[in-house]
Amino acid sequence: MPHEKFEGERTLMRIHIGESDKWHGRPLYEAVVEMLRKEKFSGVTVLRGVAGYGGSSVYHTDKLLRLSQDLPIILEIVETTERIEQILPRLDAMVEGGLITLEKVRVILYRAAKK
Repeated sequence: MPHEKFEGERTLMRIHIGESDKWHGRPLYEAVVEMLRKEKFSGVTVLRGVAGYGGSSVYHTDKLLRLSQDLPIILEIVETTERIEQILPRLDAMVEGGLITLEKVRVILYRAAKK
């Protein structure tokens, strides 16, 4: 799916959630990725953390004998401020517990890999 020229000032949105968070019975991170793809966002990266805690202060780590079922998940999205602001109400409905941050970034390169 080709994208328009995507350089200059953009907004980086980070969504911090837990691996066990769900949306309509499926992993929340998968539902968010699917929603952003349908909305033709330029891209999203899902990162799985090895340890962390959030608002509940419950520490989750992959180092325990009993592997944690709720490791940190971070979704990173770079898009125009306007498009991110349009999607925030939907994310607010989907993310029951977590953290969403926004910051300004400067995109210097965005292109598909040559195959």
